Amino acid sequence: MSAGQHTFFVLVTLALSVGVALAAVAFFRRFTLPRPAVGAFNGNDMVVMMAFVIALPFLYLAFPGWLLPPVLGLTLIGGLAVTWGPVIPSRALRWTLILGLIAADWLTARTAEDDPTHATPYWLLNSVMILLMAVGAANMNAQGGLRLRHVSRFALALAVYDLFFATVIPMTQRLFNAVQGYAFAPSAGIRVGDLGAVVGMGDLLVYALYTTVAYKAYGGRGLRVSLSLVAVFGGLLPPLAPLLVEAATGSLPSLVPAQLFFGPAAFAGYLVLRRGGAERRMAEVRPPAVPEGAAG
Repeated sequence: MSAGQHTFFVLVTLALSVGVALAAVAFFRRFTLPRPAVGAFNGNDMVVMMAFVIALPFLYLAFPGWLLPPVLGLTLIGGLAVTWGPVIPSRALRWTLILGLIAADWLTARTAEDDPTHATPYWLLNSVMILLMAVGAANMNAQGGLRLRHVSRFALALAVYDLFFATVIPMTQRLFNAVQGYAFAPSAGIRVGDLGAVVGMGDLLVYALYTTVAYKAYGGRGLRVSLSLVAVFGGLLPPLAPLLVEAATGSLPSLVPAQLFFGPAAFAGYLVLRRGGAERRMAEVRPPAVPEGAAG
């Protein structure tokens, strides 16, 4: 990878990491998602999510190639429907836009498959949908009651998970290769000629979730700390790490999982923030609306 290619990769990774975190907080401040019917999210939900994360690569690799796009597409449709609910009240308009994006993603993916030089439109469209998915999922969990201590432990567990599946059982690279080239790839990025940079949806979700919950829990201080951690340990260090490893060992690693850096940093950030007091709950940040006629 040339110096120009690596600079492009670092800049895109930083922009996506910080961008999705800021977008998730902006959504949190403006829109309210329906409260979960099962009650507030808690640590048990993080255990379930971790089990899902572990199982997902095996499912993706077990699917035949023709089945991956429908599965990924249906996942995107469900996520976008939840995210856009409070943003676009009109059901007809909302579904028209969602299905239009899905169709455009599929068509541009087919065009890029026939001619790789036309990959830019596909990656722009796909990235928009993946970023919206991450913003929606982060807010569903944050507004549903998830606490920062849960998210920080989840990020730390992901660091162990990524280390294991990148070294002991090298499945991360296999999964990345398996979903590339298909419509609705679970990653965001851009490809322009020989320049390319891609960030996985899982990493983007963790950055959005951590920042949103930190903002909910500790306000402006939480936002400043979490954004700094996302920028340094999510946007900068992961793409720079291969160069540092190559300089130290003479060998360029093919994969350095981002959560190896962000997971421990996120947990340390939580330990720092909790010294400022207890976490705010959702009801303290945004009190539930009183039904009309209930007052008095």
